[in-house]
Amino acid sequence: MKKFFTYIFLFLLCVVLAGCEDALAQIDPHFSQYYISPMMLNPALTGVMEGDYRGSAIFRSEYGNTLMVKGVSGDMTTNNNFNLGVDLLNESSSDQSYAYTTGHVSMAYTGVRLGPNADHCISMAIQCGFINRQFNITKLQFGDQWASGLGYQPATSSGESINKPSVSALDAGVGIAYYDAVADKKANFFGGIGAFHITQPDNTFLSGGGSDKLPVRYSVHAGVRIACSDVFSIVPNAIYMQEGTAKEKMMGAYLQLYVNETTDFMFGANWRIDDAISPFAGIYYNGLTIGVSYDVSASALDAASAPANSLEISISYMAKNKKTMNTKPFHCPRF
Repeated sequence: MKKFFTYIFLFLLCVVLAGCEDALAQIDPHFSQYYISPMMLNPALTGVMEGDYRGSAIFRSEYGNTLMVKGVSGDMTTNNNFNLGVDLLNESSSDQSYAYTTGHVSMAYTGVRLGPNADHCISMAIQCGFINRQFNITKLQFGDQWASGLGYQPATSSGESINKPSVSALDAGVGIAYYDAVADKKANFFGGIGAFHITQPDNTFLSGGGSDKLPVRYSVHAGVRIACSDVFSIVPNAIYMQEGTAKEKMMGAYLQLYVNETTDFMFGANWRIDDAISPFAGIYYNGLTIGVSYDVSASALDAASAPANSLEISISYMAKNKKTMNTKPFHCPRF
């Protein structure tokens, strides 16, 4: 089974590399608290946690509440070196003129473990599902419908020929992740690489426009949890994502204060380079984590246009089964 899963993963990775080509940019929705939706960051993070099952939800409001993103996910470990997960996401404009919806099922194989105590762990994953994008044409305004001195003229033809106001397609992704699960270590490293839309789903809306495919989105992430004392840790981390010509680079760190066996406090900030600074804070209590972050625009372009500040609120619950599971803990950020 290990060899079978490895061969399938390598085959899909080769397909990704062979199919990589220039394409128009279409950036997926993203979160500042990206570890709350781990399967959107890397399918290989499915079930990789300090527990046996986890449920998460996150809400993000952007551009003065004109764009909202909602995501829910759940994942679990098993006794057979396989982890399973599912995630749903919806992005929509406040006037309901645009909606982007995805749903995926992920399966990760965690049987590759290195070192004398098998505590250097590698997870490989396959993800499959659907993607849908749609427009409500009646709520859109086009340049041809605006007249000098008269303003917006809804009765005027837009001059656009919409082929499909709604486009759906099968979607797939792959990922690989490494984490150091050595207990009582000063520093535990983790990182991984994910590739999404490897099927390059159809993205065609305008008739006569030829073929238009969603480009593959690549995600690279890494971090290290540094134990400064028995009650205090710092976790620097960074991610890099690229989808077509669009790129996102983010780095930051958070501090974790262990109050007691059931309670932690977390606070820190991320910097999305050339875009925003995102301070955040959270509290962990007996498996439940609640986090809040706020993106403050640091872009000169945004300062000259519409407000680009964004609010994120997240909640996550992680627990263990009564029986002991045959898995290694994942020393990672709670966000």
